Parts: sequence; structure tokens; C-alpha cells
Amino acid sequence: MNLNKAFIIGNLTRDPELKSLPSGIKVTSFSVATNRVWKNKEGVRQEGTEFHNIVTFGRQAEIASQFLRKGGSVMIEGRIQTRNWEAKDGSGKRYRTEIVAERLQLGPRQGGGGGGSFSSDKSSKPAKPAEELETIEYPSEESNPEDIPF
Repeated sequence: MNLNKAFIIGNLTRDPELKSLPSGIKVTSFSVATNRVWKNKEGVRQEGTEFHNIVTFGRQAEIASQFLRKGGSVMIEGRIQTRNWEAKDGSGKRYRTEIVAERLQLGPRQGGGGGGSFSSDKSSKPAKPAEELETIEYPSEESNPEDIPF
């Protein structure tokens, strides 16, 4: 059994670009940044950022173009895909790995409003607005790899 599923929550690094394919289908592309914080072996706090290319099609592409803006938060559910093509200048193949969004959920609006959820299913109707997430309190104790029983 195989599974190709990606979930990310992050902030847009640029406004979405809405285009049309020759077939007339709308396509929107944008980029989302996700952050990670950890401590290194010496206990010093480290931070890292990953950038993800996102593509969505059809009605969902129009919604993304209309409601998403640079700096806004979004949750993306989709599949990972790598495309390749020949460079226009003849210098060889180019590759781009992206997440094809099957579902997106808008983050909270500035000013406190809730987000909305949109899916690429046939109905293309907005789902119920997202409920307010509770803050998860994680234990402050450090894990010792020697305590793991396997």
C-alpha cells in the first residue's frame, strides 16, 4: 500500500498567482513557509524555515486567489508531486517539487475572524468554518533516548 499525503500549516510568502490553462481550468500557485524550533546537542535553541510550493486547480484556485494574501496563515492538505521540463534556453531539465492542494483551510483573519475550509471535491462548496484550536500544553521535561524501551 502506498500513501502520498502532505499536511502543512504555515504563512504565505507571496500573494497567489491565478492563471488559466489552455483548457480554461484555473490554476493558482503560491508559496508557504513553515518554521521549526529545536535544541541542538548543547541545548542551544535552533530555528529553521522550509518553503513549500503550492498549486491548486479549479474553483479552489479561484478561492485561494481571492482570499489568501502574503503573510496570511493557511493549512494545506494535498499530495506531493515533482514536475520536470526542458529549460527554454536548452540548458537541460528543470525540476520542481510542489504540493498539489486537495483541501485548504484559511487561517484566522486579522481582527479575530475565523477561517474557512475549502475542498477540491466536485461540490466546491465551502466547508464549515474552522473551530478555535485549543492550545496544547506539552510537558517541559526533556526526553532521554536511553529511557525508550526499543
